[in-house]
Amino acid sequence: MDKLEKQKCPICSQNALTLTEEEMDIPYFGKCFLFAMVCSNCQYHKSDVEAIEQKEPCRLTFEINNEKDMKVRVVKSSEGNIKIPFVGEIESGPSSEGYVTNVEGILEKFKKIIEDERDLSEDDDVKKKAKNLLKKIWKITLGDEKAKLIIEDPSGNSAIISDKTKVEKMKK
Repeated sequence: MDKLEKQKCPICSQNALTLTEEEMDIPYFGKCFLFAMVCSNCQYHKSDVEAIEQKEPCRLTFEINNEKDMKVRVVKSSEGNIKIPFVGEIESGPSSEGYVTNVEGILEKFKKIIEDERDLSEDDDVKKKAKNLLKKIWKITLGDEKAKLIIEDPSGNSAIISDKTKVEKMKK
């Protein structure tokens, strides 16, 4: 692992930023670089996953059917967009991060977004919709409700590591 410490942070301008780069061989995915920036002063954090080999744009679809599916590994590049129909979507943008997690971790990200939206809203309709979506996520997590996890990635650097994953090529 390569590590640079005491670098200037782009947020707080203190020399408290640590940059790391690690090469990792992820099963079913291949060799990748994991990049991270972490500031010990202001807690700024940014990370990304980049495949070493060039890949085609892809759409990955995974059927979440039971509690066991929560442990399926998910690799999301900074360019990947995540969708769970009837729950929501997380679109990539300039500050989007790449990460390695599992299906449960993805559901937790959706849960946090919905809770934040609920807590910031004064609108009763928004609060009711959020309550229903959180209940739906809870049921999916328990395996009581089925859902699809979709990742669309123009870089082709995302993966859902399961034999159940359907992979489609996308147009560039």
